[in-house]
Amino acid sequence: MTPGKVWLVGAGPGDPGLLTLRGARAIAACDAIVYDRLVSAAILAMASPACEKIYVGKKAGTPSIAQGEITALLVRLAHAGKRVVRLKGGDPFVFARGGEEAADLRAAGIPFEIVPGITSALAVPAYAGIPATHRDHNTTITIATGHEDPTEAHSSLDFSKLANAKQTLVFLMAMANLPAIVAKLREHGLPDDLPVAIVRDGTKPTQETLLGTLATIVDEVARVAFEAPAVVVIGTVVNERETLRWFDTNPLFGKRVLVTRARESADEFAEKLWERGAEPLVAPAIAIGPPDDPAPARAVLERLNTYAWVAFTSQNGVDACFAGLAAANADARRFGATKVAAIGTKTAARLLERGIRADYVPEEFVAERIAVGLLERTRPGDRILIYGAQEMRPALARALREAGRPVDTIAAYQTTHVHDATLVAHAAAADVWTFTSGSTVASFVENVPHAAELARTKIVACIGPVTADAAREHGLPVHVVAGDATVDGLILALDAAHALS
Repeated sequence: MTPGKVWLVGAGPGDPGLLTLRGARAIAACDAIVYDRLVSAAILAMASPACEKIYVGKKAGTPSIAQGEITALLVRLAHAGKRVVRLKGGDPFVFARGGEEAADLRAAGIPFEIVPGITSALAVPAYAGIPATHRDHNTTITIATGHEDPTEAHSSLDFSKLANAKQTLVFLMAMANLPAIVAKLREHGLPDDLPVAIVRDGTKPTQETLLGTLATIVDEVARVAFEAPAVVVIGTVVNERETLRWFDTNPLFGKRVLVTRARESADEFAEKLWERGAEPLVAPAIAIGPPDDPAPARAVLERLNTYAWVAFTSQNGVDACFAGLAAANADARRFGATKVAAIGTKTAARLLERGIRADYVPEEFVAERIAVGLLERTRPGDRILIYGAQEMRPALARALREAGRPVDTIAAYQTTHVHDATLVAHAAAADVWTFTSGSTVASFVENVPHAAELARTKIVACIGPVTADAAREHGLPVHVVAGDATVDGLILALDAAHALS
C-alpha cells in the first residue's frame, strides 16, 4: 500500500481568495479533509467530489471532539494510504495546535507538510481598514491568545509588558474573557481613552466592526450582543479605520447573491462577487452536456473550411468544438480561411486561448444586431455555420436565411435543467437573484414554488435583454439588466443599482 501523508494547511481567515496557491493545490489533490469550524464552504468546495470531508470543529461551550481523537483520526487516515489535508482557519502554527499535531504525526511515523496560511491576527484588522503597524502610531505588534483567563493563577499573559500604549495589541479568541483582559490592561496603566476595535467574521461578507475605548468597549459589546468569532485590536492604529476603511464600503458588501448559472462557469462569478464583498450562494439551475445526437457536431468539424463564416454563440460552443477537434486528432487548421464570429467578449477570449482571433464580435448580443453585422460582412450565397446550444433560438438563422445566406445550425451541446435541493433554500435566503440565460430562468421557476411571489422581496438581475424578457415571461420582476451581456457587465450593473438604492 502507498503510504499516506498529511498536509497541515492554513485556510486563512475566511475569504477564499486569501487561501494560498499551495494550500489550494493540496486541497484539490487530497483524498480526505479534516476541517475546523471557521473554514469557508467555498474553500471546501475546491476539493474533489470524491474527497471525504470530516468536520472536527470546536466551539466554546459546546461538546466537541477531543484533540487526541483528531490526531488519531489523522494517523488512521494516513495509515490507510490516504492523502489527508488537516484544514485549519488562519495559520496552523498561530494558536491552532498545528505544532502539537505535527509532533504527534512525527511520533506516529506519518510524513507531513506545513502549508502556512494568512493569520486572522493580521488579515482581519486589514479588512477593517486597521494597519497592524503604522509609523505614526507604533513600531511593535503583539499577538496574544485571549483564551486564557487572566484572573486565573495559571495564566501566562504578562500584562506588565502588554500594557504598552506604543504598540498594537491583537487578541484572538478573547470574547469570553474580554472584561478581565480589559480590566488587567487598565490596571497596568493603559489609558481609558485608548481606541479598541473588535472585528467579527473578518474578511467575510458578514464582517462587522465595533469601535470603542478601553473604558467603553465592554459595555458596547454587552449592549449590541457582539459575539465570537472576533479579533480584538487595541491601540491608536484603530483611528486609521476612518481613513482606510475599504472592504465594508464595497457596493455589494453584505448582499447575498444567488448564482444560478452552470457549475462549470459559476466559480468565476462567485469569485468576483466575493471581491465585491457579497456572499455568493451557488445553486446551479442548469447543467451543460452533449446534445441528444452528437454526430452532426462531430461531422461538421470535418468541413469547417467550406463555410464563409462560423458563428460561436457561447464559450460552451468553443469548448465543444475544440474538444471534438482534439478527439479527431485535429486542430484550428481545420478552419482554413473561414472567418469566425464570437457572440460575446468572453466567447472571443475563449477562442483566442485556442489560437483563433474573432473577425467579428457584435456590440450587442441580440439576434437582430448580430444578423445585421454578419450581413454587412457577407454576400448572398455565403454559407454560415452557427455552432451553439441545442435549444438555441431560431431568430438569427431565420434572419440570415431570409437575406439569402445559407445557414447550418448545429447543436454542439445542450442545456438541461438541474433539480438542486439547495436552490429553494438559497433563493429564500438571497437578497439578489441573478440569471445569465433564459434556461436558468426556466429551471429556477420550475424548481422554486411561488417564485414570482417570492421575487417581490428580491432584486432580480439579468445578464441581458433576452434573459430579462425570459424572466418577465415567467412572472418575475426585473430590476437590473446588464448593458454589457457578460458576468463583468452584470456585476457592474449590480454595483450601480445598489449605489442608487
